[in-house]
Amino acid sequence: MAEMGSETIFNSAINGCSSNTEDTAGKVITCKAAVAYGPGQALVVEDVLVAPPQKSEVRVKILYTSICHTDLSALKGENEARNVFPRILGHEASGVVESVGEGVRDLKAGDKVVAVFNGECGSCKYCESTKTNLCEKFRVDPGRSVMVGDGKCRFSTKDGKPIYHFLNTSTFSQYTVINSACVAKIDPIAPLKNMTLLSCGVSSAKIHQEAVTSIFRRSLRNSSKKLRSEIPEEPQNSSINQRKKQIGK
Repeated sequence: MAEMGSETIFNSAINGCSSNTEDTAGKVITCKAAVAYGPGQALVVEDVLVAPPQKSEVRVKILYTSICHTDLSALKGENEARNVFPRILGHEASGVVESVGEGVRDLKAGDKVVAVFNGECGSCKYCESTKTNLCEKFRVDPGRSVMVGDGKCRFSTKDGKPIYHFLNTSTFSQYTVINSACVAKIDPIAPLKNMTLLSCGVSSAKIHQEAVTSIFRRSLRNSSKKLRSEIPEEPQNSSINQRKKQIGK
């Protein structure tokens, strides 16, 4: 995964966005986004319209976003059944809440947050257990391309055509609208540049007491030893996917 700030993706274009939430709250925002228009096509950085957040949603100013191989797979169109375009990809990011929609109580404008692609509704059978990553409402679904609340898009082109969402987050945009269940508030002094990988890493790595685990390390000997000492089960050997190994290099 490669991290890059939105100023890197969009060059100096970010300077054209208002940082005063009083100027933008409740209004449509025009900003830059990297839009995917078809499988295998290069991303197009252009102006898009971002609607205000609706019930239980927040609009976030993205300051840093990372690229995950899942984004690349979606851009390549590797799964035809999930191909939905035009679309704004990205699901690992950190930023600041710009405004909140009706019913949002635990977040406010100015909060530092990270996007979480597999949110928690808090009421389904999985959220009431320890397997919240399987939430019936917000579980990972690369094929979902609209907001959960009303089945509509918050992104559109300048001529009003919808631009679809990705993994509940769509972070390759200077602003994005996310359900509050898919946003995690973080310490206000946390360095946002270093927080983007929490969006995926924490969600993907939780190990429970009886889990069978595999640990792959690369120049992290001390860290991996410490982790192994905290896991009671004996790690199992796993085969290495050579294609992913090359990508990781």
